[in-house]
Amino acid sequence: MSGKKISFIFCCILLLTKQVSIAQTNTEKVNKLLHEEMIAEQIPGLQLVVIKDNKIVLSEALGMANVQFSVPVTKGTTFSINSIAKVFTGTAIMQLVEEGMIDIEKPVADYLDDLPESWQAVTIKQLLGHTSGLPDIEDESTGGLVGNKGEVTAWKIVQTMPMQFAPGEQFSYNATNYLLLQKIIEKYGKLPFEQYIATYQLNPVEMTKTTFGNSYEVEKDKAPTYCYYYLDRELGDYVKGDQLLEVYENFPEMMRADAGMFSTAEELAHWIIALQNGKLLKNKSSLKTMWEPVKLNNGEMDGFGDILNGYALGWPVVMRSEHPAVAPIGGGRAAFLIYPEDNLTIILLTNLSGCSPELIIDQIANIYFTK
Repeated sequence: MSGKKISFIFCCILLLTKQVSIAQTNTEKVNKLLHEEMIAEQIPGLQLVVIKDNKIVLSEALGMANVQFSVPVTKGTTFSINSIAKVFTGTAIMQLVEEGMIDIEKPVADYLDDLPESWQAVTIKQLLGHTSGLPDIEDESTGGLVGNKGEVTAWKIVQTMPMQFAPGEQFSYNATNYLLLQKIIEKYGKLPFEQYIATYQLNPVEMTKTTFGNSYEVEKDKAPTYCYYYLDRELGDYVKGDQLLEVYENFPEMMRADAGMFSTAEELAHWIIALQNGKLLKNKSSLKTMWEPVKLNNGEMDGFGDILNGYALGWPVVMRSEHPAVAPIGGGRAAFLIYPEDNLTIILLTNLSGCSPELIIDQIANIYFTK
């Protein structure tokens, strides 16, 4: 063997050894940070997946899925991802756009009949970006639907309620927006919403454990959801206590486009990779459109606050000069951040409401930004 070949092989071995060493160092740093956050936030259990250059480079399952019975988290444990369902809705809408079925710039009244007169000017884009001004079908004071009865009653009542503001004037997170989007998807996709999502997104990516449902429904490998907050009736508000409580959540079927999904970090990772590889949306421009923050009438953009300072088509957005991201969150316990300029995605699912996983993710991302 020639000297040049030996030198080349030796350099390759050194490079590979260095890459393995960096990966091991990153894993150690991530696990240390995760353990610190689990202690600080009192998180019972979690799953984490890191995707770099569209490949899974780290997958962890830590802690307890079920505290009562000391059941550990595995990579097959399913967690409630709540409002992360909206990114599947946004993707479904863009799939229908690619098929020429709908135009997000047009009024929802072009696609759905018998809507109130005051709703007629609202566009599909404004529904997706929560800038519609529609009245909210959810009652903040009860945590349920307006009218405190069923879905049919709530739908009748919300149509009689006044607009919150003129379309495009403000950002206001609102379940009515995604109820209408679900109706559009079902009408033009010609399938019930859950079946449409399964057919065109879950099945192509083999997401066999990802489902829709309610927190109290018993499913194999499903983690309960916990919190430390309780309703103080004297104050009329939720306050943080010392006792871990199990959360009871009902996600109405007519609003599954808004919330009510359960998944694993690895299945979400496969979906994200498929989305970025063009398996779910045909055109790169569709992904760009879906991640573009929706502007208000005055040209400004708004979102939840903190790092989530914009909102796109079902996707919260982190707008900043370095390491911008799209950042779906759910229930204050599940999140993933995609950093397109860094070819990096981090998914963190927990079973503790209120632990702000998006902020933990942004700390973890710093470990990879420095490399």
